[in-house]
Amino acid sequence: MTLLFYLAGAVAVISTLCVIVQTNIVHALIYLILSLLAVAVVFFSLGAPFAAVLEAIVYAGAIMVLFLFVIMMLNLGQHSRDQERSWLQARGWILPGTLAAVLLVQLLNVLLVIDHDFVPTEVGVLEVSALLFGPYVLAVELASILLLAGLVAAYHLAKK
Repeated sequence: MTLLFYLAGAVAVISTLCVIVQTNIVHALIYLILSLLAVAVVFFSLGAPFAAVLEAIVYAGAIMVLFLFVIMMLNLGQHSRDQERSWLQARGWILPGTLAAVLLVQLLNVLLVIDHDFVPTEVGVLEVSALLFGPYVLAVELASILLLAGLVAAYHLAKK
């Protein structure tokens, strides 16, 4: 199970990097779906099958299909590809690279300081729903409003 975790993590990181450097938007979307499915495998290997199923169905399924329809409705052409290639200049990577390095140093620091083993436990639907609709209900509602606003904005951008 540990090997599966590391393999899925490596696939997630590599496919996410491919999303960033890809200039064809449909190919980038396919790499993003692969990344989300790899994260679902990571959740499953950590003992959270419910989170893995939600990741696969909600993100890799529904939201990515919505992205694909929006991309098809916007009908992005060669101009957007040229603009994306101009964003891939080396000077544009300095700040994001620095921030990613800071996050990596913090992650390695946390992993080296922890002295106890993590034991994966299975989390059921009842525990997740008790947290989502208990103390985190405001965050869930704000996320749903944000998704609705994105959907309405995509509709208005695509409308002629």
